[in-house]
Amino acid sequence: MRSPNKVGLAIATLLAASSAASAQSDPAQYPNQAVRIVVPVSPGSIADGFARMIGEKLGEFWKQPVVVENRPGLPGIASVAKSAPDGYTLLLNSNGHTIAGALNRNLPFDPVRDFAGVTLIASVPLVMIVPPDLPARTVRDFIDLARQKPGQLNFASAGVSTTSYLSAEIFKQNANINIVHVPFRGAPEAVTAVVRGDAQMYFAPIPSARDLGAAGKVAVVAINSSARAPQLPNVPTVAESGLSDYKYDAWFGMLAPAGTPAAILDKISRDIAKAIGIADVRGRMENQGALPVTNTPGQFDAIIRNDTERNTKILRDAGVAAN
Repeated sequence: MRSPNKVGLAIATLLAASSAASAQSDPAQYPNQAVRIVVPVSPGSIADGFARMIGEKLGEFWKQPVVVENRPGLPGIASVAKSAPDGYTLLLNSNGHTIAGALNRNLPFDPVRDFAGVTLIASVPLVMIVPPDLPARTVRDFIDLARQKPGQLNFASAGVSTTSYLSAEIFKQNANINIVHVPFRGAPEAVTAVVRGDAQMYFAPIPSARDLGAAGKVAVVAINSSARAPQLPNVPTVAESGLSDYKYDAWFGMLAPAGTPAAILDKISRDIAKAIGIADVRGRMENQGALPVTNTPGQFDAIIRNDTERNTKILRDAGVAAN
């Protein structure tokens, strides 16, 4: 038989644990411990840079550690989906999140149902570049050339799951042209292919396109965002250059496990907006070719749903979606 002292100690321990769990899940007390931001790509990537910039400011606001954890690939995303929905584990991901299900039918998570949007962080426009000797300096020129040479022009990408591929595939479908996809290991290899003339088109990040264009190594044709980018104000959008139906805005955003209390999502969203509003943070993001932008959890949820539906159709039409 247990002694009264031991029984009392056990009850006190249970009450303390219950009280701690209650405090941890109480939106009014969030955060009262370290917060983890999982980034499903390697250190040094643009997503990793965003997570560290924003995490540093959130740590200052919250007086709690904000730890960035790099867990590349699907395991990293799955770990967030399976985490407690309490706001202490977050995911910073790109809009590649919206095509994961179309490319892999055996995902250990559902990209829409298992996550709650927190906020967008940035829009990341890409720039259509072509070899300097290609007789195409406008979108219309390129479309006309592709129609004159069906199946003879290549477009490079950093892989099927990347924004560079989606940008070009949407372009191809909207323009109704026959150009051949050539995937590369990453952005550096894809850019090199255009510089060498092995590929005739690639959607490159702003810094790369700007520097290579200034050096005369590529020709800068258009930008894929819905509005011109302040980093390249003289470069027209694809839509205003002759393909009016074209629209593709790549993004990065913060997500949480589904079921995270709305009050916690709202707080994180507001504080991220506050962090991005700091001039130093905005400037560093813009130097990486991004356009800082935030929204509400509900607005971000709608974007995730809509992009998942749209991008799944694009991949099916391209014949690359999983069966």
